[in-house]
Amino acid sequence: MGFTIGGTRGTDKLRTGSRRRGRPSDCTAVAEYTGLWGWDAVPGARALDGACSCGASDCAAPGAHPLGFAPEVPAGATLDEVADAWAEFPGAAVLLPVGRAFDVIEVAETAGRRALVRLERMGLPLGPVTVTPDGRAQFFVAPGAAAELPRLLYRMGWDGAALDLHGLGPGDHITAPPSDRGGLGPVRWLRSPALDSATNPPQARLLLGTLAYVAHRSPA
Repeated sequence: MGFTIGGTRGTDKLRTGSRRRGRPSDCTAVAEYTGLWGWDAVPGARALDGACSCGASDCAAPGAHPLGFAPEVPAGATLDEVADAWAEFPGAAVLLPVGRAFDVIEVAETAGRRALVRLERMGLPLGPVTVTPDGRAQFFVAPGAAAELPRLLYRMGWDGAALDLHGLGPGDHITAPPSDRGGLGPVRWLRSPALDSATNPPQARLLLGTLAYVAHRSPA
C-alpha cells in the first residue's frame, strides 16, 4: 500500500529514491512503518555465521538488537528521510521499539497460530502478529500490557500455571518483517498490519485468556 506525501504516492517516490540510497525492500518497509502505522524504527544488527555486525565478539544477541550508534527513524519520517537514514547503515535489520505505540505478548509459534484461529472465530479485535524464525508468535497489543501481565494472569487464574507466555514492553525491541533475525531467517507477518488495528491495537485482556489457555494446552 502506498501513502501520500506532498501529493505523490509514497511507494512511487520510494522506488526512485531507494535505488539511489538504500535497499528497496528495507526502505519500503520502514516507510510503511513510520508513514502508515506511526511506529518508530531502529537500524538493527545482522548476524552471519554466528558473528554480529555490531563488531562485538562477545555479543549476547547476535543479529537481534539495535545498533547502538544508529539513530532512530521517528514516526512520521518522510520517504527521503527513511532512505537517507538507511543508506548510512546498509544491510541493517529493521527493529521496532516496544512500549510506545504497542506492547507485545509473545508465545510459541504453534500456540500462537492456534490462538489466532480461535480469536478470529470469536470475532475479537486483533492487532498485527509476527512469527519469528526461532518459533515465536508476537501479538501486538496496547501499550502497558507488559507491566499489567502478572496482574491480568492472576485475575484470570493463570498465575500458578507454567506458561510459555511473555510480555515485551518499554526497552525491548522486536525484529520486523522482512528482516532476518539472528541469522536464522526472516520474520514474517502472521497477521499483517491494518489501519484500524496497527494504530489502535487491542487491550491485552481481550486476548490473554485465549492465549494463556492455548499456550497451556500446547506441547512444549
